[in-house]
Amino acid sequence: MTLFSELGLQKSTLKSIERMGFEEATPIQAQTIPVALQGKDLIGQAQTGTGKTAAFGIPLLEKIDIKAEHVQGIVIAPTRELAIQVSEELYKLGYGKKVSVLAVYGGQDIDRQIRALKKKPHIIVGTPGRLLDHIKRKTLRLGDVQTVVLDEADEMLNMGFIEDIESILSEVPEDHQTLLFSATMPDPIRKIAEKFMNDPHLVKVKAKEMTVDRIQQYYLEVKEGEKFDALTRLLDIQTPELAIIFGRTKRRVDELSSALTLRGYTAEGIHGDLSQAKRLSVLKKFKEGSIDVLVATDVAARGLDISGVTHVYNFDIPQDAESYVHRIGRTGRAGKTGVAISFVTYRERSQLYVIERTTNKRMELLKTPTLSEALEGQQKAVTDKIIQTIESEDLSVYLPNAKDLLSRYSAEELVASVLKIMTKEPDATPIKLTEEAPIRSKRERKPFSNRGNNRGSGDRGRRDFGGKKRTGSGDRDRKSNGYGRSRKEKSNNQ
Repeated sequence: MTLFSELGLQKSTLKSIERMGFEEATPIQAQTIPVALQGKDLIGQAQTGTGKTAAFGIPLLEKIDIKAEHVQGIVIAPTRELAIQVSEELYKLGYGKKVSVLAVYGGQDIDRQIRALKKKPHIIVGTPGRLLDHIKRKTLRLGDVQTVVLDEADEMLNMGFIEDIESILSEVPEDHQTLLFSATMPDPIRKIAEKFMNDPHLVKVKAKEMTVDRIQQYYLEVKEGEKFDALTRLLDIQTPELAIIFGRTKRRVDELSSALTLRGYTAEGIHGDLSQAKRLSVLKKFKEGSIDVLVATDVAARGLDISGVTHVYNFDIPQDAESYVHRIGRTGRAGKTGVAISFVTYRERSQLYVIERTTNKRMELLKTPTLSEALEGQQKAVTDKIIQTIESEDLSVYLPNAKDLLSRYSAEELVASVLKIMTKEPDATPIKLTEEAPIRSKRERKPFSNRGNNRGSGDRGRRDFGGKKRTGSGDRDRKSNGYGRSRKEKSNNQ
């Protein structure tokens, strides 16, 4: 484990990294940043989702002289979506140092970009065609550039941008530093490295893979406005021992924790705006089991050391695969099994595929549970509790009263009344959550409708709420698969 604080970074950069909620560097970051800080050319071979933006962004930002009002670094990206994404992350990383970052790409008003370029940003992130357009117009001059980053070079090769890239690089001073990142290294990319790079250092990192043997991964296709009801029904059915629910924003976390409490769950939220005392108080309650559900942002959950988490619910799908890995890694620890369920809207389907491809793990589709299934799940939890009490507790002091009741009522009536008293019936209290904009991947992937056929899984049916494979619409087996014990059972076993 390498901490960012161990990499010799400027205080302003560390402040920004801490503000983003990161402490530990990913493998590509830990291996790349020290080499890049020495000014050496570097080739990073890594997939999306490994943290490569910060791997090249941090050393790029470290070299920026904010007093010098000219372009000092450029990042070349294959698509406008990636250019925007990279520029946003560089802005966050450079926040403490007050580095100005500008994204330029096709499809945006060029006059607007020209006006922004006149403000002399420190870093330009752009697509090859639009960068070259500005160079030809002389609205972008690269004579003072110290660092060039080629992001997803193989993708730019596939899109026919190699000649544009060579034209751009010919405008940059010979003594600049080049950081090239690519998932694969085809011959044309190697030739660029040979032509424009000086004895580059190679860093090769594979995407972090899941401990698939211990974490069962599922997703639900659900509309934004139906996500909360689906979540509460899953909680009722699966009765997790300890669960973490991830929301994308601080507002989402606050609203979710309040809504869950209103529906009768013991839930609290943590995010970056909480005081350290409040944060520690919430975590203490969660670890002790006095609250069953912790709602958190990615930032707040970074570095949490919590054992016994049985379920992770991604109420909002994360923006990258690395965040997904961190989230679901909260469960399935110490040899125990865990469950991770992601809520995916129609517009986020491509992001799901990117996560699956990067983590090399296909998630199974769950059907959205109904109210009757939620009630059935709660009743089963109570039934299990009753059976456990009969088998493990001394009931002699209660038997005389039980016999008296049996003389007046049938056994079925008595058991039914106990079930009703102990069962937490699903609550339909109206809840209003502020809608969050959907996360979409930088490139559209295969549609859901082709998932089974395209990936050799045509015989994979939907799974019900317990993970049981459904072979057809007539299969209504709703038995629990033992995803977790009831909350009441947990408290008695401590």
